[in-house]
Amino acid sequence: MTNKKVDRKIIYLVNPKSGTKHKESIIKLIEKETLAREIYFEILHTNAEGNYSFLKHKIEDEGFTDVVMIGGDGTINQVTNALRNLNISFGIIPVGSGNGLARAAHIPMKPQAALALIFAGEAKYIDTFMVNNHYSCMLSGLGFDAQVAHDFSTKAARGLLTYTQQSIVNYFKAQPYQFEITINDISFFTDAFFISIANSNQFGNNFTIAPKASLSDGLLDIVIVQKMNKAKLPFAILQQMRGNNKLQNLVEDMSKKNVLYFQTPNISIKNSKLAPLHIDGEPCETSTEFKIEIIKDCFKLIY
Repeated sequence: MTNKKVDRKIIYLVNPKSGTKHKESIIKLIEKETLAREIYFEILHTNAEGNYSFLKHKIEDEGFTDVVMIGGDGTINQVTNALRNLNISFGIIPVGSGNGLARAAHIPMKPQAALALIFAGEAKYIDTFMVNNHYSCMLSGLGFDAQVAHDFSTKAARGLLTYTQQSIVNYFKAQPYQFEITINDISFFTDAFFISIANSNQFGNNFTIAPKASLSDGLLDIVIVQKMNKAKLPFAILQQMRGNNKLQNLVEDMSKKNVLYFQTPNISIKNSKLAPLHIDGEPCETSTEFKIEIIKDCFKLIY
């Protein structure tokens, strides 16, 4: 598609399977609005394997400046991981089930408004992190929420209703796992229903788990929901969501708190009971030990 302006060249990467929205209307909107601005663009599909080596060469050889992802958090994880070392800006048109990173970055949920932001917004560096050898750009976790992610991934229907149903089912089955946490040479044991490691502030669907999280502060937000009477569990999580729990120092008496909430650039977790793992909402094979570390200024996001 020819153009008169040469300052931007955009690849739109569409995940045909993510979320519940029909992609045909979004593709028509993209074509109309990008042509109107005389910006060169191409529309390509994502692939389930996350293999974008062909795209690296295309971006470098043909001088593309932006990659816009039309998908959910799983798509964003794969694409940014594959292309994060290139000198490009990323944009998001969110069409996933939870859209956690887009919501954390205040990217509009409506495609037309999200596209307008891509044309007018500023690209700023955001952080990501590594969980052993797994890349995460938003939020990862061990325990209850990971089991929900594993069960949710097997369901034909996606969206908030299905996620809520799986959360309720798992709530009645949930049991705490034993973990050993090490931060800055300080170690402690905890029995916890789940641990969230967050760079963005939420799971998705405006379910905020780490209210103080920033996409660019060089810190991970760690939320540990400790063993308690299960009847108290929903109220403890609700308090955390509402921001009632202040950030803590590790010198405080942690045994008296239902929820631990603190920030750190890195953390080690021993997982002797093999609590399940999710990475950016996608189920992942667990391990007995995790080393988790922030990647400062990993890629540029338009938001």
